[in-house]
Amino acid sequence: MKNTLKLNSYCVKTAERNESTKPHQLPLYLSSSFVMEDSQEAVDIFTGQKKGHVYGRYGNPTIDTVANKIAAMEGFDLAGDAYGFLTSSGMSAITTLMMSTLQAGDSVLTQGNLYGGSTELLKKILFRMGVNTIFTNLQNLEEVEHIIKNNSNIRMLYFETPANPTMACIDIKAINTIASKYAVPTAIDNTFCTPYLQRPLSLGTDYVIHSTTKYLNGHGNSIAGAIIASDYDASRKIWETLKLNGSTCNPFDAWLLSNGLKTLAIRMDKHSSNAQKIAEYLQQHDKVTHVNYNGLKDHPDHEIASKQMSQFGGMLSFSVQGGQAEALATIDRLKCCTHAPTLGDVDTLVLHPATSSHLNVDKQIREENGITDGMIRVSVGIEDIDDLINDFKQALDQLY
Repeated sequence: MKNTLKLNSYCVKTAERNESTKPHQLPLYLSSSFVMEDSQEAVDIFTGQKKGHVYGRYGNPTIDTVANKIAAMEGFDLAGDAYGFLTSSGMSAITTLMMSTLQAGDSVLTQGNLYGGSTELLKKILFRMGVNTIFTNLQNLEEVEHIIKNNSNIRMLYFETPANPTMACIDIKAINTIASKYAVPTAIDNTFCTPYLQRPLSLGTDYVIHSTTKYLNGHGNSIAGAIIASDYDASRKIWETLKLNGSTCNPFDAWLLSNGLKTLAIRMDKHSSNAQKIAEYLQQHDKVTHVNYNGLKDHPDHEIASKQMSQFGGMLSFSVQGGQAEALATIDRLKCCTHAPTLGDVDTLVLHPATSSHLNVDKQIREENGITDGMIRVSVGIEDIDDLINDFKQALDQLY
């Protein structure tokens, strides 16, 4: 090319690529568009007759590789394929799924103890789009069936298990059986468990959502979300919505996520073992009034969790005597743990739900679902367990 162009033109062009061998690690593709070999290839790709990348908002080799890996992990027990998409955040994953499956006049059936952001999305944004939300106790299967049977407008059953931050569990297989009886699609936020601990598609769930920002990445350095579908036709609707609403993940966050996935198994093992020991310690402390962790045998949902989770994960919450002031004081005294509004990182993170993640949820709804002013949420990290227990001990021992 340099022999046919002037130097200033040659500066603009990409040099011949020196790619003699295949890279061992996933490359980071930082290109907003992709070159067509000829006009016919462009026609074939845009009309769907051939697979190929054309524009970054539609997809990218880095993004699609990671999305397909997460889909394969969630569909590990399935005979067929699962289909995955990466979005700009966990919230955009939920929004994109709802936009691709619901329309004005439809209703969503869900639980009252959802993550606060999910509750706000349903009540504030989807409500303005004409989508109604019905909140109920999804653990009451008879009530769930009664509501679905008597409301043909319900076109989505959306749930978390374990719930954020109470760790309440829903019987995934049982609730999917009810929903499928009335042809109602189901979707689950599986962020807390990841496919390493729980795979809802194998239990009949139609869609799985992740905030990959959390455990799948695990290092607190990228924000992204994932949608996984078990049906090809449904996946096409998701892709169409995703490319048009523009909430696609970016290549760098996808690349960071790819690196995090490599250590998912060993991290989740350590998160789970540390959380079990901290829960047992907190349960016997005289300043702690209640501990929410499914690994405790006296937890009301221990049996459900044991049935559908391989381990109990790294999330727990507990309440201290005295309420909000004492909870905040405990957080401020922690030295090894970090006060941050996220979860799933390798280091231990604490949060006060009533003044942060669930601040905009009605207090009555919060308290009805066990999210009290004295509750502290803990995302247990992979530090040495003795350091973590000693940190909680010194902070709690200072309470009056």
